[in-house]
Amino acid sequence: MRAIVFRHHDPSPEVYTLVDDMPQPQPGPDEVLVRVAYAALNRLDDFVRIGWKGLELVFPHIPCSDFSGEIVAVGAGVTNWQPGQRVTANPLIWCGGCRACLDGRVNHCRRACLIGEHVRGACADFVVVPARNLVAVPDGYDMRLAAAASLVYVTAWHSLMVAGNLRAAERVLVVGAGGGVNTASVQIAKLAGASVYVVAGNAEKAERARLLGADWVVDRTAEPEWSRAVFAATHREGIDLVVDNVGQATWPSSLRTLRVGGRLVTVGGTSGYTAQIPINLIFGRQIRLIGSTMGTQADYLTVMDLVFQGKLTPVVDSVFPIQEFRRAIEHMLAGDMFGKIVIEVNP
Repeated sequence: MRAIVFRHHDPSPEVYTLVDDMPQPQPGPDEVLVRVAYAALNRLDDFVRIGWKGLELVFPHIPCSDFSGEIVAVGAGVTNWQPGQRVTANPLIWCGGCRACLDGRVNHCRRACLIGEHVRGACADFVVVPARNLVAVPDGYDMRLAAAASLVYVTAWHSLMVAGNLRAAERVLVVGAGGGVNTASVQIAKLAGASVYVVAGNAEKAERARLLGADWVVDRTAEPEWSRAVFAATHREGIDLVVDNVGQATWPSSLRTLRVGGRLVTVGGTSGYTAQIPINLIFGRQIRLIGSTMGTQADYLTVMDLVFQGKLTPVVDSVFPIQEFRRAIEHMLAGDMFGKIVIEVNP
């Protein structure tokens, strides 16, 4: 089968190759085989290509956690899915037997892994996934949007609504406008009844964040001291919940925007993982720092139902054919995108 692969960790996107001789995977008893229509990029794909200590891959590795497609075969133990159904899937794979899994907290599973991160991904003609991870894509729903939704929406939903305990009428600050998790967070926060503040990387992204539903936006290139601008915009009351997945470059400023008793939730650190935190600010304002990773299957089903109802709309920046995968990655790394980059595999 065709697939995008890399055979060793490398800082350059030049390491990606389109091949046509990868073995087609076969579904196990509780798995399904999906013919991929579209895959979608995440910043995770860049991190996996570069690699980190402890990440052990079976090479050649296939990127992409997100996809949409059509079932072509089911395992012997699968009874509730049939070939021909249009599907997408939660990219988190969990063990099912540990205490966290038995409690339904599958994103706490110590043996959990992600499609496209720890195991081969979906930027290929076919991908195998556990049947329990699937959700049906309604007839008529755009498969490009379905491919763009899974990872970022379950991540944003869990971080805001579950880990962050967001409530209506609270103020939410989303640090960064163009990433997939950020565009999802803006929409989810608005749907929850929050007032949404956004820190954007440039004037164009600021305007697009407003169109997406943000109540107040600051362009950090025009206002480098954006934490002061945010605090002033709240009448010096501060933000209830900050979503900051940038990390090292923004955490000190993000913390300064918080009200007394406010909280900061993060699912990553695209600028680095070593942040300087003023301890007096933490105890002085009684701030809570919250880490969040992915979400439960219940979270996934909840948020994808809202997506398919049209209450949340995945933002697609651009669509590249699989033959132009390197160009798609380079576009992502340039930081100019707003929303998800989708890869056309078998449309």
